[in-house]
Amino acid sequence: MVLRESPFPSRALAALDGLAQGLLCPGFWALNRLLDLQPTTAERARGRRCCGCTGRALAGLACAALLLLSLPLTALGLLLWLPAQAARRPFACHQAVTAAALPPWDLQQRRSFTFVTANLCLLPSGLAKFSNLGQTLQRAAYAARQLAPEPPSAHASLIPPGHGEAGGYGGTLCGPPRPHGEGGPRHYGSVAVEVEGDAAEHTPAGTAKLLPADASQRFPADLSERFPADADFLCLQEVFDAGAAARLRQQLAKSFPHIVYDVGARGLQGCGLKLFGSGLFLASRYPLLAVQYHCYPNGAREDTLSAKGLLSVQVLLACAQGQRVVGYLSCTHLQAPAPDAAIRSEQLRLGLHWVQLFQDAHEEPGDIVAFDVFCGDLNFDNCSRGDEPNQSHEIFKLYRDACRVGPKQDEPWAMGTLLDYLKIYEEPVSTPENMKRTLSQPGGRQQFLAGPILSSGQLDPEAGDAWQGRRVDYVLYRPHRDNQPLREEVERISFITQLASRSDHLPV
Repeated sequence: MVLRESPFPSRALAALDGLAQGLLCPGFWALNRLLDLQPTTAERARGRRCCGCTGRALAGLACAALLLLSLPLTALGLLLWLPAQAARRPFACHQAVTAAALPPWDLQQRRSFTFVTANLCLLPSGLAKFSNLGQTLQRAAYAARQLAPEPPSAHASLIPPGHGEAGGYGGTLCGPPRPHGEGGPRHYGSVAVEVEGDAAEHTPAGTAKLLPADASQRFPADLSERFPADADFLCLQEVFDAGAAARLRQQLAKSFPHIVYDVGARGLQGCGLKLFGSGLFLASRYPLLAVQYHCYPNGAREDTLSAKGLLSVQVLLACAQGQRVVGYLSCTHLQAPAPDAAIRSEQLRLGLHWVQLFQDAHEEPGDIVAFDVFCGDLNFDNCSRGDEPNQSHEIFKLYRDACRVGPKQDEPWAMGTLLDYLKIYEEPVSTPENMKRTLSQPGGRQQFLAGPILSSGQLDPEAGDAWQGRRVDYVLYRPHRDNQPLREEVERISFITQLASRSDHLPV
């Protein structure tokens, strides 16, 4: 498959789209600025006085006047934009040209891969205000710098020295042996790949050591203030704003030579008018062999305006014994409104179907499959009564969730990834260090993480205080196939506080 940079098949169509965007720009800018006038809780806390209210009122009148004056240009721009979108491919690719060949993979040696999933909430600033967030471009620039940091000489350990590898990212969290339950034996962490048999004894430098058996109770050994500097794959959601996506792409390209962005089929689609793409953004250190995107046909409510869907990629990892070693990675963002559990279940069913079709179409005879990962913001948790229809979905029979014991039961060290968005600027969670310290305590988690909900989206009054928070961001992996020489093991999992006050989600 040829992966082209531009989503348009010709320069003429790209120019038409550029002209349409230019005509739409004044109206979009005015509407965005109008919505952006609503203050966040942090802005309110700074105590705006009467002059501030007067200034916002005057700015609102000016933006409303500009919006009305721009309506003719907006209408013309829309007429040009719609046919351009009909001819547009559903994603663009940045592929750096590298002459270096992939190193061979000795199947008797352990190899590790790190996956990061993060909902960045990078909507246009006016819409981001509905999530109590603003300054989208500034937040995008910050996230980009943190996602692709300069490799330091050593990372601070997440656990005290002597309990794990002091210089490595994160800490290994490994409990005592347990019977095989849902999804088989349990190991904790980022997905690592190793071969059956003697290869398990090969422990290269950089692989964290195992902790004592009681370490699984030492919450929160899996909280990190930083993104891993050696992440191999980034799966980002809600990168809706074009300027924010451009900043991410520019910064991340320094470390991730293969990026899929501008994902989603806009314009008139089968289920209505799509004004926004999917918000999905994927960055890889490894070459992409194939990419495919599908738009969910059953979006409802406000989600109908965006082309939410499933992005799947096949990556080339190495060669072994003359065969390709490949990995499969799928990223998604499901229907958001709480009452729409049935829609989410159907989207997951479609996603599993599309993943299988994609793999069947692109796997070649003799391929060695190193991993099959499914991740993203699934918008349901494993603790809320309102999410019960999703908690027993078939996906958990095919893919493993290392944080989960079974429906409505997570591991004792797992924690929610959705914050109480009205409290994200409060001092106890305003910085990565403060947030890590606060969420290390049960009281802090109870106060600043979103709690269990009913199907209506209201807080569950019967939830009590024995909950770990709404964990809606997942990294799932599929167990190895019988005809494959490699098996997967989870080394470690980290919930990352790096985006404190800049997102209402904890990356995983």
